[in-house]
Amino acid sequence: MRMNVSVPSGEVDPRPLSARSVVLSLLLGTHPPELPVKDLVRLVEPFGVGGSTLRAALSRMVAAGDLRRTDAVYGLSDRLLARQRRQDDAVHPRTRAWSGDWEMVVITATGRGPAERADLRARLAALRLAELREGVWLRPANLGRPLPTDLERVAQTYTARPDLPPDELLGRLWPLDTWAATARSLLASIAEADRPADRLTAFAAVVRHLLADPVLPPELLPPDWPGRTLRAAYADYQREITGSVWRQETDA
Repeated sequence: MRMNVSVPSGEVDPRPLSARSVVLSLLLGTHPPELPVKDLVRLVEPFGVGGSTLRAALSRMVAAGDLRRTDAVYGLSDRLLARQRRQDDAVHPRTRAWSGDWEMVVITATGRGPAERADLRARLAALRLAELREGVWLRPANLGRPLPTDLERVAQTYTARPDLPPDELLGRLWPLDTWAATARSLLASIAEADRPADRLTAFAAVVRHLLADPVLPPELLPPDWPGRTLRAAYADYQREITGSVWRQETDA
């Protein structure tokens, strides 16, 4: 039996943000995700990033394919636009009423190399499926998205009604107690963060954690599940960042 463990513990250890991370965090939270360099210079200053450091980082990011540049405006590349869509879906997941059905994906392809297997596992996890045992992935069918049709090349997909009680099955699929403990630690970190850099660091950790939320039907969630509170906190922060961008544009 195999359990998907997304977070190792309830402790929060936010990673410090580089100039690249600050720029990406700002653009990933901005719609549309593009800003003139003059606005970026002013927006990154509260995070301890100077103008020369910013310009050097922007040049490296364009060369690396993270950003595209049109005149003096920088925007996310296609690859990072896909990341923004995943992030947006993590904050505002599309769900539907749960009928009791489960999605099940059974891997049928053989002879794949380690890299190909790892890529498939990452794709299935990104679809918020979890592995019950080797090659068998499932989740409650409450997400408002179809499974990608190209999965048919490597797997069979089913609609299922497992015999196991949902609580027992969920315990085998996701470490829900650990996810909730980390979410509560993140909420505490947000409440204690005063400096702009500390807040940006904390909310970057929030986004990473929301990507690991299984987004279960409300009737299957444990009591006091903190997912909605964590999403609301990040949505408020997004509005704060968007407001800063808007003020920069109107003051220019």
